Amino acid sequence: MRPALAGIFVGGAGARMGGIAKGLLRTEDGVGIVERLRGVLERLGLPVVLVGARREYEGLGIEVVADEPSGIGPLGGLLALLRRAHDAPALALACDMPFVSGALVERLLEASNDAPIVAPRRDGRWEPLCARYEPARVVPIARALASTREHSMHRLLRDCGAVELCLRPDEAGQLRDWDTPGDLVDREAR
Repeated sequence: MRPALAGIFVGGAGARMGGIAKGLLRTEDGVGIVERLRGVLERLGLPVVLVGARREYEGLGIEVVADEPSGIGPLGGLLALLRRAHDAPALALACDMPFVSGALVERLLEASNDAPIVAPRRDGRWEPLCARYEPARVVPIARALASTREHSMHRLLRDCGAVELCLRPDEAGQLRDWDTPGDLVDREAR
């Protein structure tokens, strides 16, 4: 089996952040979130692609995988990532999670190989964009869901029988995302 393919999801409109490309927001060390995640993933030997086409990321020199189909949110991006991964596992990461560590990614990759999807939960809800997917087992269910009006990633995890990666106390904070301007204010207050 080939190494996992890591996809950083950058296609969202960022409406709650005024339309900015959230993955370009800088962390405390001055590095953009996407660049930070790229470094984490490459240190683990994982090939990295950006999922979703936004011009703001063109200068990063990272291969882009456009949503397919487009217009259905992250599910379209996931389908494109899974097609690009072929038979290798696919790791999906949101571009607005600046705290994800290499250790957490390793745990996702090493978790139960029998599971079609492995993902943690935060506040009782799945984190579908911090998860490992097995293409052969997920693509048929994702395609069927894409053909309906409900494109819920949470439903995909439920329908596929996702397995929870139980977070350690020191890992829960790694799932914090920068979704609103208030999240950035909270970051600066720390």
